[in-house]
Amino acid sequence: MQFHRPDTMDGALSLLGGAEARVLAGGTDFFPALGGRKPSGPVVDLGRIAALRGISRQGNGWRIGAMTTWTDIVRADLPPLFDGLRLAAREVGSIQIQNAGTIAGNLCNASPAADGVPPLLTLEARVELVGPNGVRELPLGDFILGVRKTALAPGEIVTAILVPDWNADRTHFLKLGARRYLVISIAMVAAAVSLDDAGRIGEARVAVGACSAVARRLAGVEAALSGAEATGAAVRKQVADAALAELSPIDDVRASADYRLDAARELVVRAVMAAIDRGGKAWR
Repeated sequence: MQFHRPDTMDGALSLLGGAEARVLAGGTDFFPALGGRKPSGPVVDLGRIAALRGISRQGNGWRIGAMTTWTDIVRADLPPLFDGLRLAAREVGSIQIQNAGTIAGNLCNASPAADGVPPLLTLEARVELVGPNGVRELPLGDFILGVRKTALAPGEIVTAILVPDWNADRTHFLKLGARRYLVISIAMVAAAVSLDDAGRIGEARVAVGACSAVARRLAGVEAALSGAEATGAAVRKQVADAALAELSPIDDVRASADYRLDAARELVVRAVMAAIDRGGKAWR
């Protein structure tokens, strides 16, 4: 097995130009997927490329380096806009996994139950990719194409997640599993809400994971919540009446499709109300 640890992006890109080289980020999905076997081709470990790790302001938004870990996100000095993402970061496996697992690895793994995807969808995050043809950006919703499928082209590396500024300071994340910790989701919901001058919901962004092949924004729910009173009764009514057309849950060992659908609707109500209640409060 050939194992490479380049110090620069140019070095990594040159190595990926070879025969079927695979990228290694935190390794928390990479190694379990091997099932004890050796990789079939060269492995390019990005761990030494300092430019790929860290969170910074960039123009009218934020840049999260691809190799930034979930622990980095939990500990970073970020505005309340990122509260939902921080909550999701605390749900990614164990503390040991959070210390090693990276935000880009979570996206590239393209699991329907990837904890980081719903909150990043509500933040309208974009994925920055660098490859033989230069730099390009994709909306996160266009990057993850299906179960274990992404829009990564041959020789490309995810270098950052880009999050634009938004005036919302009310975001939240909820996850339902068979137990409290170290569990794959039955359903998960991220919500981001802004209020208008009258105290009504100005804009709501809601995304659900583990209830379709990829996490989805719920356009019908978002439209129903726009202009609604920011009260539990009003939110519950709008969500109850809205279609969840984007979701296509399955039956598996964790839950039935019907249960997932009912759970997702209830989690949406709770996440939206929790987001509203968190507005303006310091993150804990």
